[in-house]
Amino acid sequence: MAAYIAQRILLSAFTVWAISLLAFVIIELPEGDLATKRYARTVHVVGESESMAKALLDKYRLYLNLDKPLWYRYGNWVYQMICCGDLGLAFGAPGGGLAYQEPVKKIIGERIWTTIALTGFTILVTWVFAIPVGIYSAVRQHSVGDYVFTFIGFSGLAVPDFLLGLVLMYVFFRYLDMNVGGLFSAEYANEPWSLGRVRDLIDHMWIPAIVLGTSGTAGLIRIMRNNLLDEMEKPYVVTARAKGIHAWKVILKYPVRVAINPLISTVGYLLPSLISGSVIVSVVLSLPTIGPILLTAIWDEDIYLAGFIVLLLGILTVVGTLISDILLAIVDPRVKLTNR
Repeated sequence: MAAYIAQRILLSAFTVWAISLLAFVIIELPEGDLATKRYARTVHVVGESESMAKALLDKYRLYLNLDKPLWYRYGNWVYQMICCGDLGLAFGAPGGGLAYQEPVKKIIGERIWTTIALTGFTILVTWVFAIPVGIYSAVRQHSVGDYVFTFIGFSGLAVPDFLLGLVLMYVFFRYLDMNVGGLFSAEYANEPWSLGRVRDLIDHMWIPAIVLGTSGTAGLIRIMRNNLLDEMEKPYVVTARAKGIHAWKVILKYPVRVAINPLISTVGYLLPSLISGSVIVSVVLSLPTIGPILLTAIWDEDIYLAGFIVLLLGILTVVGTLISDILLAIVDPRVKLTNR
């Protein structure tokens, strides 16, 4: 097991490096000089004086090492991240312009904890709801409850998350006189972390978790139901029933343990999808997460901010895949740890 985990970690480290290189190159792909584009935007859109914009242009070129080759800029970016913990500066500005400069670490740090809390809570709600419902739908196949959950499941897959968010916002505001936007009340929005702020966050996470987790929950229900239906027809289940073991004990002890394995493998794409897939939902619900920052960074061609967020999504994918592989090796004896 230790050799298998070490092998997976080494492979994951190589994958993260490849993702960092790809992310940096993709951000650099658009034609033209990014500094020159910002210069034109500063003069014509923001209305700053040409001399001030020229000074900021030179500063921008110097900081981004635009006079250096691509491999040098990439190496410097990685070196600063690993050795100095410096993620670079975000040069984007409200309305454009070069004067707005904030460390990427500060921008990400302000929202990373709310993003982690919302993502973890959404995954918890998704699994807690999907697994029992999938078991019920398989055991009570073709019952009224099965048809109801099937309808809800397909509806959850078909309805876009942002549309569901808009509908819930309207219903809560129109009929319950509640504003479900954001993750904090007005009195806790800009306050430092405390027990009261954590409680306020938990109180406001239910609606975003439902909106973000609907499609994932619906998909997991279908996976759990179909896998369990296949396992319940296997000879080992028939043998266990023939020995007189209680029906629910047979189901929970044997086929459920096998049917749940494919759900473990979904961790690899579930972690990044909740962040990258929540961009529009976060904008609609005014959620202080990383998603809207990614949208703004790509729109502004902000190299360091967009590159690090894309790298973060890749790291989440790699970590999620590593966790799912290790869990599968632990819970599923059919998974061999050799020759992999």
